[in-house]
Amino acid sequence: MTKVAYGATSFEDLHSWFKTRGDRARLTTRYLPKRYEEMIGGSLYWIFKHQLVARSEILGFEEADGGRTNIVISTKLIDVHPKPKRAHQGWRYLEEADAPADLADGESAEVLPPSLAGELAKLGLA
Repeated sequence: MTKVAYGATSFEDLHSWFKTRGDRARLTTRYLPKRYEEMIGGSLYWIFKHQLVARSEILGFEEADGGRTNIVISTKLIDVHPKPKRAHQGWRYLEEADAPADLADGESAEVLPPSLAGELAKLGLA
């Protein structure tokens, strides 16, 4: 599953949001995904500046006010090798074969400028 890190102004800002949430966070969405059962234990990948940059484990789904659904995620943010991904509203499914690999402990990666990431993706180089 992918979701835009809406409101994050930097990669560090994204990380700091998770540090202030305890061990679980809830993201409210309009509809329960049809494939919700298979998604539990999987990951929600975060899009920042048109790139997948990190992931959070999906712990479950629960009812929210107004007939909405909460996606319950772990606040342990795992950085991944940045991979170009267009921004979108809400969330989208991400097939396992298209998911970026996790960064190893101590490994770092630089988030590319969105225009460069887009051009590399068009050329098949990212």
